[in-house]
Amino acid sequence: MKYGYARVSTREQDEARQVEALRKAGAQEIIIEKASGKNFIDRAEWQRLMAKTVVDDVIVVKSLDRLGRNNEEIKKTFELLAKKQVYLEFIDNEILNTKAQ
Repeated sequence: MKYGYARVSTREQDEARQVEALRKAGAQEIIIEKASGKNFIDRAEWQRLMAKTVVDDVIVVKSLDRLGRNNEEIKKTFELLAKKQVYLEFIDNEILNTKAQ
């Protein structure tokens, strides 16, 4: 399954551009989060996504900053997903993609 993950920091912000980019990238299901990027713990939608992903799933994100601002947590997330054999795909930063093309 190919999931899209769109995050904006506040309820007032619009995620439409991210959602459009995720659809163009082939996301079959898009998860939208309206929460701060400071940590992953406070993000219910991200936690729900983590619980449903299985081996060979792909999570598409527009850019690395949509995952968050905390570099240590982002690193741990990369490691967790690698252990789960779930891949990350970045629309704006293809060099960061974790699945070989």
